[in-house]
Amino acid sequence: MVSVNDSFADVTSRVWHAIGADDGSADWPATQLTTTGPRAVLPAAFDVTGLATGAVAVATLAAAQFLAARRQSKQPAVTVDSRAACAAFASERLFTPIGWTRPPLWDPIAGNYRAADAWIRLHTNYASHRAAVERVLGAHDRETVQAAVAGLPSEELETAIVEAGGCAAVMHNRGQWLASAPGMATADAPPLTVVERRLSGVGTPNAIGELPFDGVRVLDLTRVIAGPVCTKFLAGYGADVLRIDPPGFDEVPSLLPETTLGKRTAALDLTASTDRATFEELLAGADVLVSGLRADALKSLGYDDEALAAVNPGLIIASLDAYGWDGPWRNRRGFDSLVQMSCGIADAGATATGQAEPTPLPVQALDHATGWLLAAAVARALTRRLTHSVTARIQGSLIGTANLLYSLTLPDDHLAVPAPKDFTLVATTTDWGPAQRVPLPGRIDGVPAHWSQQAGPLGRHPAMWATHK
Repeated sequence: MVSVNDSFADVTSRVWHAIGADDGSADWPATQLTTTGPRAVLPAAFDVTGLATGAVAVATLAAAQFLAARRQSKQPAVTVDSRAACAAFASERLFTPIGWTRPPLWDPIAGNYRAADAWIRLHTNYASHRAAVERVLGAHDRETVQAAVAGLPSEELETAIVEAGGCAAVMHNRGQWLASAPGMATADAPPLTVVERRLSGVGTPNAIGELPFDGVRVLDLTRVIAGPVCTKFLAGYGADVLRIDPPGFDEVPSLLPETTLGKRTAALDLTASTDRATFEELLAGADVLVSGLRADALKSLGYDDEALAAVNPGLIIASLDAYGWDGPWRNRRGFDSLVQMSCGIADAGATATGQAEPTPLPVQALDHATGWLLAAAVARALTRRLTHSVTARIQGSLIGTANLLYSLTLPDDHLAVPAPKDFTLVATTTDWGPAQRVPLPGRIDGVPAHWSQQAGPLGRHPAMWATHK
């Protein structure tokens, strides 16, 4: 066992301050944290183990702080194991159905391709994104896609696919990225920014329960991995999380057994007046709104920050996107694997390992870390709303988390290779059948995490809160 004052001290402290904890009451609570496990678990050209351990630590500490504020008691101690944190970062891959089959994590034509002058990654897990690639290339399987890509300039192909409504990213080295317009605009982007606004009254929470977020209502407008990681953590420590999707929305099905855990899921059409009225009723009763939509998506629906505050002045608004909140790509569709290609991570991995093709991180670390950091910022915002009568606007991005990862010093033993026995799985039930999954990493003394809803399909619950105010 090592304490936080040893091998993880610097990285956990850096991650703590990366969540926007600069309000004067955010001293790094090192005395309440103990870290265990090896300094390197996941082999990579970056400190993925440190990022995972630090992200889990700050979210768990922030939850413990909120519980202490609600109870007006001493903060309970927190323990984080690096193996458990890294397993959580691989949770969608480690999830194991028992007696049933989960769809593949990737669409058959998703992946890296060699264009005429560089590597390019095509992301086709959504049907609309695959259709855009097929329209641009006139190809419909991996062999014909590769043949079509091979003769095209990579940048022109990327632009054509994006303009067609799809998702693609050319592999750049770090220098190329920082010299580009989107790279220059986000070169100093932090993982999170937090802007507070004073309230006219004190934000009083619901009756105190066993878990930190008991009685806290979270409206979840997130997709894929990063946002759902945030809301799954909040649900695991007691929040009433209600996920809202458009009717008939087709999420990546292989992710749902992990990302819907602990949540109720409902369908609303925010372009229809009746459903908008229901949504605004939910907003009025919510404590937190978490959105993973593109930067201006809510605004285009008539729900910019001012409109949201008019419905609910005390609402904490947390949003994330892929390529940041400034520059020409602020509204660009993006995913972890694409950001890794764009900003230099996949190129750095290839250089470090001597590979001739893109070499990404061993897990979707930008997604997972952003989700944990967003959860930490939400927990701190709930504490500040209770203790200082302020609410918060929180913005995070995968590109900001990539910048944080670049700033971390790589440990000497970073090429450690994990064995399957290093990762503990636990039994779970889902609407599809039994399975084994990664447990929630991090431990708050005396506070066992618990999910009140098993994982299941989207749109299976009524659009209403389960908890009473």
